Amino acid sequence: MTLALGATGNAATPISIVPQPVSLVHNGGTFSLNSKTTIVASRALEAMGRQLQRDLSPATGLDLNVVKRGNSNAIRLKTSNSLSKLGPEGYRLEVKADSVEISAFKPAGVFYGIQSLRQLLPVESFRKAKVDGIAWTAPCVTVEDQPRFSWRGLHIDVGRHFMPKEFLLKFIDLIALHKMNVMHLHLTEDQGWRIEIKKYPKLTSIGSKRKETMAGHYEENRYDGTPHSGFYTQDDIREIVKYAEDRFVDVMPEIEMPGHSQAAIAAYPELGNTGKQLEVGTHWGVYDNVYNANDTTIHFLQDVLTEVLSLFPSKFIHIGGDECPKTQWHASPEAQAKIKQLGLKDEHELQSWFIHQMDAFLAAKGRRLVGWDEILEGGLAPGATVMSWRGEQGGIAAAKAGHDVIMTPGDSTYFDHYQSRDHKAEGVAIGGFLPLEKVYAYEPVPKELTAEEAKHVLGAQGQLWTEYIPDAKRLEYMAFPRACALAEVLWTPAKEKNYPDFLTRMSAHLERLSILDVNYRKLGK
Repeated sequence: MTLALGATGNAATPISIVPQPVSLVHNGGTFSLNSKTTIVASRALEAMGRQLQRDLSPATGLDLNVVKRGNSNAIRLKTSNSLSKLGPEGYRLEVKADSVEISAFKPAGVFYGIQSLRQLLPVESFRKAKVDGIAWTAPCVTVEDQPRFSWRGLHIDVGRHFMPKEFLLKFIDLIALHKMNVMHLHLTEDQGWRIEIKKYPKLTSIGSKRKETMAGHYEENRYDGTPHSGFYTQDDIREIVKYAEDRFVDVMPEIEMPGHSQAAIAAYPELGNTGKQLEVGTHWGVYDNVYNANDTTIHFLQDVLTEVLSLFPSKFIHIGGDECPKTQWHASPEAQAKIKQLGLKDEHELQSWFIHQMDAFLAAKGRRLVGWDEILEGGLAPGATVMSWRGEQGGIAAAKAGHDVIMTPGDSTYFDHYQSRDHKAEGVAIGGFLPLEKVYAYEPVPKELTAEEAKHVLGAQGQLWTEYIPDAKRLEYMAFPRACALAEVLWTPAKEKNYPDFLTRMSAHLERLSILDVNYRKLGK
């Protein structure tokens, strides 16, 4: 819903919160920020209060004090057990003429309430420099809000094209502003290994560099002749994870196996099936070069995961599992001997065995394995969570079998697809067509599931594969505003969704994105 408000006694101003809250009641009148306004926060919420002060100070010129006690003319942040009905991410926001109160069961809810308050203020409050002549007012409203799904994510592939650490921090801010809570960081690919592993330094000294990159579409078979490289040190990862934690974003790492592994095999040829020295991949698509299934390779990857676990506190660890050709396993005497030794039927069951080893390893460390829906083939590991990307059938099958599912179907959540049928105007993309309206119309719970089975659908996420996304500005263009639409799909009750109303609210919201230097795609292009 968008309510027209007489916020300053002048022209009516629409409330433009994205994603749309569950319940919003306009009470009439406004609250005004001024030099005497304080932010009241307990010790547990003090850091959040100081972040709000830092967010508001540049544009308003107000250096709001953060205090432990205060009454009128205050923005109060608090947690309360009485709001447990709203869950760990829900909140209550009450804006009165003399005060604002943001209360929640848990700190995450307070954080999301702050994001709504920021969107009630004039869009200029997002600026990083002083803005004169603005009435820093928020309409008096009562909001009760909580997310529909617990998993609200965006995936970013830094394997095909490396993205600087500074951009990932900005991307986390954008995820958090939209009340999303997962950044799925795809760290390894055929075309590049992007995370420092101390025990195996060649993964980055060799695996993070490729001699050139495909130019144009796959079929054109053209290359740019320009080296591409980059990786995150372990200190970089710690900084990214801490920055995300402070904004209630879980960074889930993905270490691809057994396919999409040519960069690692280029660094350590003994991990492959042929023994040949490979180069880091330079073209897009699926490579036949995959990890072998020897015990030494299993141990190698578990060593890698041990370091990954020390850096990422995420309960979920993604191991890929997609697009693994079995050609080399079929031709490998070692792989065939392994199949016979284990009493397996075929190479698909060998991949399932491979994934089972990682599932057991992660479970012993108190973590949960996530994989793309190919991990269903040959038998699903006991603790696995499935990301259903080849349509919804994999997710349906997994949910019916009692496994948790994250819906990621290509036709509704792949933001590397074209946003217009005018491909020339849009620039090169991988293919497909995913306009904003289709993202907004997506329903993550398939009709084929019973109410009990539907509980296994944790949520969904948008995918940004970067074969044709060479830099941060292009990634922003492909992500926004489609990520705004998906945020609403995942937060707002389905019955409250309204596409024309969403577009109305996006008018002000896109101004916010402009101020935040986001290269979004304009509406109506």
